[in-house]
Amino acid sequence: MPKARIKIASTDITKVNDVCSYIKDISEKTGVDMRGPIPLPTKKLKVTTRKSPCGEGKASWERYEMRIHKRLIDLGVDERALRLVMRVPIPEGLNIEIEMIET
Repeated sequence: MPKARIKIASTDITKVNDVCSYIKDISEKTGVDMRGPIPLPTKKLKVTTRKSPCGEGKASWERYEMRIHKRLIDLGVDERALRLVMRVPIPEGLNIEIEMIET
């Protein structure tokens, strides 16, 4: 039976959770079986820079970190449910990917 695999990624965890709850509501309304949201490992991008612009003085450092949160949802294929998922409002800065897989 084919399934739709939905991958969601963003730097803001609240946006990810909001979209996941939208999709969960859709699956409950249409009666489609859903697995997830499965949390994938959070990617941490780290950058360390020196505070002093000229290189003189004390060697003090600034550390910046950006976290990318990811979720995975498997949704049973139903035309009505997929149309509703396509219409989910996607906030700015959120990456969503939908692919069809054969199980």
